[in-house]
Amino acid sequence: MFAVEVYAAVRRFVFIDGNSRREAARVFGLSRETVLKMCRFSLPPGYTRTKPVGKPKLGPLLPVIGAILEADRTAPVKQRHTAKRIFERLRDEHGFAGGYTVVKDHVRLCRARGRETFVPLAHPPGHAQVDFGEAVGVIGGVRQKMHFLCMDLPQSDACFVKAFPRETTEAFLDGHVSAFAFFGGVPQSILYDNTTIAVAKILGDGKRERTRAFTELVSHYLFADRFGRPGKGNDKGKVEGLVKHARMKFMTPIPHAASYDAFNAELAERCRARQDERAGRHAETIGERLVADTLALRALPPVPLEPCEKRAGRVSSTALVRYRTNDYSVPTRYGFQDVVVKGFVDEVVILCGAEEIARHARSYGEGVFVADPLHYLALIEMKPGALDQAAALQGWALPDVFQHLRHLLEARMGNRGKREFIQVLRLLEAMPMEIVTFAVTEAIHIGAIGFDGVKLIALARIERRPPRLDLAAYPHLPKLQVKTTRAADYAALVPELAA
Repeated sequence: MFAVEVYAAVRRFVFIDGNSRREAARVFGLSRETVLKMCRFSLPPGYTRTKPVGKPKLGPLLPVIGAILEADRTAPVKQRHTAKRIFERLRDEHGFAGGYTVVKDHVRLCRARGRETFVPLAHPPGHAQVDFGEAVGVIGGVRQKMHFLCMDLPQSDACFVKAFPRETTEAFLDGHVSAFAFFGGVPQSILYDNTTIAVAKILGDGKRERTRAFTELVSHYLFADRFGRPGKGNDKGKVEGLVKHARMKFMTPIPHAASYDAFNAELAERCRARQDERAGRHAETIGERLVADTLALRALPPVPLEPCEKRAGRVSSTALVRYRTNDYSVPTRYGFQDVVVKGFVDEVVILCGAEEIARHARSYGEGVFVADPLHYLALIEMKPGALDQAAALQGWALPDVFQHLRHLLEARMGNRGKREFIQVLRLLEAMPMEIVTFAVTEAIHIGAIGFDGVKLIALARIERRPPRLDLAAYPHLPKLQVKTTRAADYAALVPELAA
């Protein structure tokens, strides 16, 4: 095929310079038919096939190729056939004698026909999409996998991102409550995938059976819930894109933070900063388009939902309650009673009836024993021999002055000194650690070695008055006089001698 420049030169030679086509064929070294074609067309018409040609060698093997491509749909991505591998199998297993190019072209056409096309969607203001993503971060010096919830408002592309240690029910609820507070309102509807946190079962008619926690969330905030088709992430393409954006822009390189609270504060600031940017082909910034979304949001309820998972439990004989494979302590007086466990993202709260009886920092390990030493002191007072072996007291970071007090008490009183030391520890049930520590230090300093002395000093500290441990401060009390005992003093006890 000749270049356009050759066409232009021949046509100029004939039509502008007035030469014949015969002369043009001689000068340019072309056939007369070629010169005639150049005079008829201003551009190369290209090769046109007058009759479609099939694939005589490949034809009988087309069903084989179709079967291979169909099997690839369910195979792992890295173990699917390339066009070259299909060609090799046709050659080795079916005696195909044709070339690689015809196989490659047919495979490309088959795969193009099999790819899904999509309908562009319009997103009205006030609606949202939610999804979870995963990333790696260093939180509190520990490298770990993070799970982050993303809420996207597709009309404006405004976003909210919050990270959690696990993708759990309480994280799902906490993320929603935080997102609603961030945007200052509740979306009219939220689109989800079919996460088991929200969907307990997909029924035969396409309806969803919601989980109890998700039903409570919807009932409290009154938004409409919508779900995409199973396995069709493109149904919520906006938030899918937000997950990738957050991972790339907010979490690359690997983030380092002292705690999840600190990291989430940074994520919130980045979400706000993103509102100054422009997304897609829009001339307005995200923040400017967010105004329409904000006006369409529903008002927040007067009280936010308590973002926790609720489970029934029972206190064991060792005053422990199990929640998600971990054991949390309660005061021993609640042994064998039924309780309700509230699992928050960062705390576990245990209630007996309407009374909160324990609150612990949340553990995400497995088989972890989480105990408050104060829960066991009342029982240890009755069983002082368990003081040194009580598991709840192991590793208890008490100031060194407490151990000094114990040595003094046991040196002076023996086993009774151990019991008095336990009574001193029980002061921590009602008083702050710094008050009791001061009282113990002061008692040792003035020589008031005993539970009563420590208690009086602690109470004086709380009441902001000086401790009254010197009897000279009480002049109304009779003074005691101690004399040396004489044998004659006992004569009064014998009537005969007294007479």
